[in-house]
Amino acid sequence: MSSPSQLDRRAAVAALLKNRKDTLVVSGLGSPTYDLHSVGDHDGNFYLWGAMGGAALIGLGLAQAQPGKNVMVLTGDGEQLMGLGGLATIGVARPRNLDIVVIDNQHFGETGMQASHTGRGVDLTAIAAACGFAATRTMRTIEEVRRLAEEPGEGPRLFVIKVAAENPPRSLPSRDAVFIKNRFRAHLGFAAA
Repeated sequence: MSSPSQLDRRAAVAALLKNRKDTLVVSGLGSPTYDLHSVGDHDGNFYLWGAMGGAALIGLGLAQAQPGKNVMVLTGDGEQLMGLGGLATIGVARPRNLDIVVIDNQHFGETGMQASHTGRGVDLTAIAAACGFAATRTMRTIEEVRRLAEEPGEGPRLFVIKVAAENPPRSLPSRDAVFIKNRFRAHLGFAAA
């Protein structure tokens, strides 16, 4: 059972996306993709099955290409640790429509649940703040996550949600990259490529 400082990841993601409206969501490989899909498949979901460390930068590119849409990156602590340099690039680019949400279980869940750097004191919110993000915060309660879901703000913003180190059953979306790409493009009003 999760303690108040370690939320159930699926409940946190469901609360975060309850009223997503037209937000485009990029999910990092592994658990963030399973979590996003568990809330419900959506044409505005762009699931990554590879590109470890690249979710935030893919979100940056999407935010720059679609300045009229809100973009959320849903990633894990292990992936974001691998892509720390991307936070500096995002801080310099300053996309106003980009939120990065790190689901932090303080473990490398996809490779055997080894302790990650965030469990040893590395603070992703402090790193993002130092990179020039407009807002950063660590959340430990479901009430904080619910408030964030309703909180407008100008980005770039980075939020860390501390969750329990558990592996719930996988909720698997399509692994067909061409299908995912074409569906996402169609959602944005572009032809399949």
